[in-house]
Amino acid sequence: QVQLVESGGGLVQAGGSLRLSCAASGRTFSRSVMGWFRQAPGKEREFVARISWSGYMTYYADSVKGRFTISRDNAENTVYLQMNRLKPEDTGVYYCAADSNSYYSSSADKYDYWGQGTQVTVSS
Repeated sequence: QVQLVESGGGLVQAGGSLRLSCAASGRTFSRSVMGWFRQAPGKEREFVARISWSGYMTYYADSVKGRFTISRDNAENTVYLQMNRLKPEDTGVYYCAADSNSYYSSSADKYDYWGQGTQVTVSS
């Protein structure tokens, strides 16, 4: 079992930065692939980034590559998403997710634990 709680969302101007955190509890966190997804109003939930359990492998959606960085601290049971050069199209609810089976996938259906989400709003 993994419980996830996101924080760090808010309102920021275009070009600004935010750092999202996802605090996890549960014994399987350190062996879980972790991902960030987002959902804009009226749109499907979409993959943003993922990181392997070791932290050595990361993968990003093309729309955020070069601007966002995912990282994790297994000692602190936390995964982060540093978001720089934010754009209005980055607006949405951001969800942290855990894949305890290590599929290392961009598909939401491969993630078995989800947080409640944190709102990110980027104004133009």
